[in-house]
Parts: sequence; structure tokens; C-alpha cells
Amino acid sequence: MPGYYHKHSKAYFEKTVGLDPSGFLSPFVRCLSPGARILDVGCGSGRDLLWLKRKGFEPVGFERSPGLADLAKTHSGCPVIQGDFMSHDFSSLEFDAVLLSGAFVHLSRKELVPAFQNVLKALDPGGHVFLSMKTGQEGSSREKGRTFTLWQDKDLRPLFKKFSLEVIHFSINESLMGTGEVWLGYVLGGKG
Repeated sequence: MPGYYHKHSKAYFEKTVGLDPSGFLSPFVRCLSPGARILDVGCGSGRDLLWLKRKGFEPVGFERSPGLADLAKTHSGCPVIQGDFMSHDFSSLEFDAVLLSGAFVHLSRKELVPAFQNVLKALDPGGHVFLSMKTGQEGSSREKGRTFTLWQDKDLRPLFKKFSLEVIHFSINESLMGTGEVWLGYVLGGKG
């Protein structure tokens, strides 16, 4: 899907930047210490970066699309690393928390485990993770040239156990964009 976000970065930015993330981010930040360093993987428009910065945290973005990375950096005033989370060396980074808000929605079932494993290398022991994934009938859906893998809660929980992560908070929310899509949200902790 990198081509879509590269080609439509400005339109995607405008569509998402004004949405209020407090509903799904509040349970996540309640688990964090003041001033925690947070890596926002797939930071998109930079909306969540700015929200986290205003709450007193130290967020850093990570975005594959060069256009979105530039827009997120300008919008939020936060550093943004431009790269591919499948191949980037996350072991050189150290963060108290990792935000994966919709970051993995385009990955196939085979790709999810190695991507998650790679990104978790940036998480300090005892850190926290927020992960959101689209849900629906198992399989995938297509929208505007993008493929989304749909997940069920029962399929994600074994993955968390594999990485010694415990579900601290679980939510089911409708899309902020009013599309009727439903998202599973997880606050995870316990990586030691």
C-alpha cells in the first residue's frame, strides 16, 4: 500500500488530521509515566503525535510515505523517521511505549508476526503498546486500491502471548471517519 499513501498523502492528511484521537488514546496514556517517549509507527498525518506532545509526552513518528512523513513533521513539530517498518532496524531505538494505530492494517496474516516482532525491538522492557486493527468477517476487504486484513479478537490474543504481552485494556470502536468500520483496540504491557 505504500504507493497509495505516497500518491495521496495530502488527501489522506486532510481526511485524518482533524479527527480527535482522545477516545482511543486516553486508556493508553493512562498507563504511561509523565514525559514518556512514544514511538508512533505509521504516524500518518501526525495527528496523534501532536495530541501526545500536548499531553506532555515525547513522541517520535515513524512513517513509510515520504509525503506523509513531511506533513506529519510539519503539523506536529515532532521528529519523524521515514522508513519501512518491515526492514528498519528498530533495535537501535529505545522507547517507553509504541503506538500502532492502524499501522498494520494492510499486512497479511503472514506478515504481521515478523513486523510486530521487528517493531517491538524499540520497546524498553516493561513498556506499553497500543495496537488497533480492523475487524470484520475473517479475510480482507478492498477500498480505494488498498487491501485491509480483517482480524478477530480470538486470533490476535495468541500473538500477544507469543510476545509476552498482556492485554491491559480492550475496546471495540467505530471508525472516527464515520465509515461504519469497526476497530479492535488493545493496550498491551508486560514485555520484559
